[in-house]
Amino acid sequence: MVELDLESLRARLLAALEGRRRRAVEPGTCVPAAVLVLFVYRDGEPRLVFTKKTGDVPHHQGQFSFPGGVVERADASRVETALREAGEEIGLDAGNVDVLGMLDDVPTGTSRFVITPVVALARGAPALRADGREIERILEVPLRRLLDPASFRQELWERDGALHPVLFYTYGDDVVWGVTARILRGLLDLLGTPEPRTVTE
Repeated sequence: MVELDLESLRARLLAALEGRRRRAVEPGTCVPAAVLVLFVYRDGEPRLVFTKKTGDVPHHQGQFSFPGGVVERADASRVETALREAGEEIGLDAGNVDVLGMLDDVPTGTSRFVITPVVALARGAPALRADGREIERILEVPLRRLLDPASFRQELWERDGALHPVLFYTYGDDVVWGVTARILRGLLDLLGTPEPRTVTE
């Protein structure tokens, strides 16, 4: 059972992130990107912050993602990319964030990105706002809901003649899936969560 107290969660995440060898993927011909896997403590419990993209972005229109984007030449690190993008997209003050570490790099399929997830905790309860240009709205999901086995499932989709697992996390009418769900799964695996249900029909 995962403790939902913020300091217990901080200690657990730090221990898990520091006690493993992170898988780094060379971008090659793919585009390097970084996202911020951000916890905020609100209403007495930790929540994860997701953003719903507008229909005007070039990739993954209307889908939920973590705040983030493409690495720019001026960025000194993937951490800097994730914090910069979160500032632009949801108004997050990087000075009020504790970065805990990074998850494994995650390559995408058709969009050809290599994404570095940066795990962080916000200090206090920051006022976040969607920029309205790239981000339509912000979704904060309690960690306890993501830990509930009923909130997620795995489907097998056919691509290029082979079956591939696709993960889905549901919160009310909202669904997080695709590469964001894979990143989320990597985070929850560190916290020792149960396997998802697999749906083949």
